[in-house]
Amino acid sequence: MERILIRDRALVFIALAGLSILSWAYLAVLAMDMAQGDMSMMGMAAIATGSMQATMSQWTATTFALMGVMWFVMMVGMMVPSAAPMILLFATVTRKQAREENPGLRIVLFTSTYLFIWAMFSIAATAAQWALTEAALLSPMMIGTSKWLTIGLLTACGIYQLTPLKQACLGKCRSPLGFLMSKWQPGDLGALKMGLSHGAYCLGCCWLLMGLLFVGGVMNLLWVALIAVLVLGEKVLPRGDLFGKVGGGVMLALAAYIALPAIS
Repeated sequence: MERILIRDRALVFIALAGLSILSWAYLAVLAMDMAQGDMSMMGMAAIATGSMQATMSQWTATTFALMGVMWFVMMVGMMVPSAAPMILLFATVTRKQAREENPGLRIVLFTSTYLFIWAMFSIAATAAQWALTEAALLSPMMIGTSKWLTIGLLTACGIYQLTPLKQACLGKCRSPLGFLMSKWQPGDLGALKMGLSHGAYCLGCCWLLMGLLFVGGVMNLLWVALIAVLVLGEKVLPRGDLFGKVGGGVMLALAAYIALPAIS
C-alpha cells in the first residue's frame, strides 16, 4: 500500500510539474512573438510597432477567446505550483479512503474543478483587459499607461494583503490538512465540490494580486514570475502569512513613492 501511495504521489507530481512547465513554455513563446510585433497567436495579424496601438484596440471574438486562453494558461503556470501540496495530499487521502476503487477520477475532478475557478477568473481578467485597452489605459505590451491606475492597483492590493478576508482565505490555502479535515466529502461529487471550494479560497487569496499584472506588464515574464513567487511564498513558507503582509507593505510604499511627485 505504501508503495502504491508513493507511486501515485510521484505520478501526480510529475503531471503537475509537466502542466506548469508547458504553461510557462507557451507564455515564453507568446512573449517572444510580441517582442517581434507578431500578435497572430492572440488573434491579431503581424503588425509594425508604430501601428500596434491602433490594432490592439480592435478586438474581435477570436481575439477575446485567445486572450482568455493566454490568461488561463498564465493562471495555470502561476497557481499550480502553490496548489500542488493540496492536490498531492488529496491524492494520498483519496487513495487511502478508496482502496478498492480507482482514485484517479477523483484526483482529476478535484484538480479540474480547482482550475475551473481560475478559468472563470481568466474570462473576467480578459474582459478587464479589453476595457482598459478600449480606454487607452494599456500600452501595446499590455502595461498600464496611467500613473493613477498603477497607484490604485498597488494601493488596493497592498491594503487587501492586510485584510481579515485575505488572511482567512490564505489560512485555508496554507493548511491542506486542515482544509481536507473540515471540508472532506466522499465520492466523485465530493471531490468536485472540494475542488471548487479550494479554488474559491485560492481565488479569494490571490485575485487582486493578479491585477498587478497590469502594472508591470501582462506578458513581462519576469514580473509574472515575481508575482508567482509571492503567491507561492505566502502559501508554503513557514511564516508565509507574514511574507504576504510584508509584500503588501512594499506595495503601499511603492504606491506612495509614485504618488508623491504627482501630488506635489
